[in-house]
Amino acid sequence: MLPAMPLILIAEDESAIADTVLYALRSEGLEAEHCLLGREVVPRVRAGGVDVVVLDVGLPDRSGFDVCRELRSAPEAWVNEVPVIFLTARNDEIDRVLGLELGADDYMAKPFSPRELVARVRARLRRSQASGETGQITTHGDFELDREGHRIRFRGMALELTRYEYMLLAALLQRPGAILSRAQLMDRGWDSDADSADRTVDTHIKTLRAKLRAAGADPDPIRTHRGLGYALEA
Repeated sequence: MLPAMPLILIAEDESAIADTVLYALRSEGLEAEHCLLGREVVPRVRAGGVDVVVLDVGLPDRSGFDVCRELRSAPEAWVNEVPVIFLTARNDEIDRVLGLELGADDYMAKPFSPRELVARVRARLRRSQASGETGQITTHGDFELDREGHRIRFRGMALELTRYEYMLLAALLQRPGAILSRAQLMDRGWDSDADSADRTVDTHIKTLRAKLRAAGADPDPIRTHRGLGYALEA
């Protein structure tokens, strides 16, 4: 049996743009599906098989931002972690910031080059494939994440992490290269609002960086994106 081609879900209400994107993706050997409404996205992703979502911000029934927020808050891992590339008719910085804070992986303003969009889709696919997920153990470059054992290894050496350090690094590893805001990191790592302050996340990131540096991580794999959050280059 031949391996399934990656499937890209396009949520776009402008038929001319949707047709162009579908043609560009299919011409590059990718499978592509199209939906017109925001409310169709999450059920389709939950049905399985979607590798990347290309999501228009200005859908007729609901904002693409709301759709992304629902994807990122979903309890199912394959729904929560599916890469999202936003399309928008505006290039305002506030839109880009909001999209990234909600967990989007990339952002393109209209008009855009279909070839560039395909290239960005392929980049997201390569990151997903490079994670090498097999059951409860996931490899990301020099890192190995053991979800069942709640352990993370760097170059084969187990890192001695506190609970919060583990939660933060695991969240970053599950979406390598994506910028996660402090709020997103707190949502994934904290049980309550008792410790939910930006300063608390920054403090744990600082101690986590020190432990990675001691383990031989050079340069620092955790990138600070001022005003946005943190990303991990695995």
